[in-house]
Amino acid sequence: MTTTTMTAPRTLRDLIPQVRGDQTKATSMVTNVALMVGFALFTAAMAQVSFKLSFTPVPITGQTLAVLLSGATLGTMYGAGSQIIYLVSGLFLPFYADQSHGWDVLKGASGGYIVGFVVAAALVGYLSERKNDRNVITATVSFVAASAVIYIFGALWLAHVMNIPVFADLAGRPSAVTYGVAPFIVGDIVKAAVAGLILPGSWLLVSRIRKENSTSEQ
Repeated sequence: MTTTTMTAPRTLRDLIPQVRGDQTKATSMVTNVALMVGFALFTAAMAQVSFKLSFTPVPITGQTLAVLLSGATLGTMYGAGSQIIYLVSGLFLPFYADQSHGWDVLKGASGGYIVGFVVAAALVGYLSERKNDRNVITATVSFVAASAVIYIFGALWLAHVMNIPVFADLAGRPSAVTYGVAPFIVGDIVKAAVAGLILPGSWLLVSRIRKENSTSEQ
């Protein structure tokens, strides 16, 4: 006979029933790997929602939304794991923006952002495990903070690749912030707001379903 755990969920991942018994660890591992692979594929799919701007080598993509949702849904370790799978898979498969792949992408203008995805997903996961994703305001703040982490990694690497300053200087040279941060702020705020609505809404739906199930069992 099998039963499911009743511990309070920290993330949406914890709502997936875990089977007790001899198969527990194996079943749990398969489930977690499947979830990480699933969110890696989701990130790859969102990477293909890509728009190029004439003045910057960094495209606008939907990846950030996938990164935020992966961290919030899976938690610190598995959220980061999903983005590591995405990063590594993109070395061999056309997972990066515009179906690109390989070391040249990581060494290029977008490489810092892709590495930043791992840290951002871990940050969102950490905050979500502390219930920041259950309120629209705190969830949105968490997602904006994670987007800022991606900017930091992306801008620093972009400055290195293009041999330009991170911030504008007195000489008036173009900066990494100009090319790799400013054009994306509005879009990423929108994506953070969307994620900030999806996660609390998901928890509210889960709470209602659990209450209805509890009432029906009485």
